[in-house]
Amino acid sequence: MGKIYTKSGDKGETSLIGGARVSKASKRIEAYGEVDESNAMLGFIIASIEDEDIKLILNKIQNELFILGSDLADTSYPNNLYNIPRITKDMVEYIEKIIDEYEKEVEEIRYFILPGGSKEGALLHIARTIVRRAERSIVELAEKENINPFIIEYINRLSDLLFILARTVNKRRGINDTPWRKK
Repeated sequence: MGKIYTKSGDKGETSLIGGARVSKASKRIEAYGEVDESNAMLGFIIASIEDEDIKLILNKIQNELFILGSDLADTSYPNNLYNIPRITKDMVEYIEKIIDEYEKEVEEIRYFILPGGSKEGALLHIARTIVRRAERSIVELAEKENINPFIIEYINRLSDLLFILARTVNKRRGINDTPWRKK
């Protein structure tokens, strides 16, 4: 790899997989930029949390978010002209399995809860909201362009996983969920 700066984006454009140039303000770039932001937040959580089991899960997710980003950067879907890895049903099912496992550790929820609790729980809630924003951008992109449908399923399950992990971490720290109360 050469220098970190290439100057090729100095006029507000960037390259997609395959070399097509697009505006940095395009929906596709916005979508995978928000996936990148989600990934960076997960890195911050990994650096901040002591739960080794959760670190391992989040590290796996970080690697899969790179796949998701490259999947979004390839406009050839449903073809795979550039032989990039794709988000798969198996990846979605893995997240579902982890959610099911960690749901056993927390009580069934019967009300809306306020995000927060421990520092780690609050960070996981922040990551969940960043992932939800990425999901909205991906859905908006999918309404205009053809993308791998497993991407939407994956990102939707990821926000659910982060919610369950936040509740799990809070329970492990002895902090109860704070219910939302209508005034």
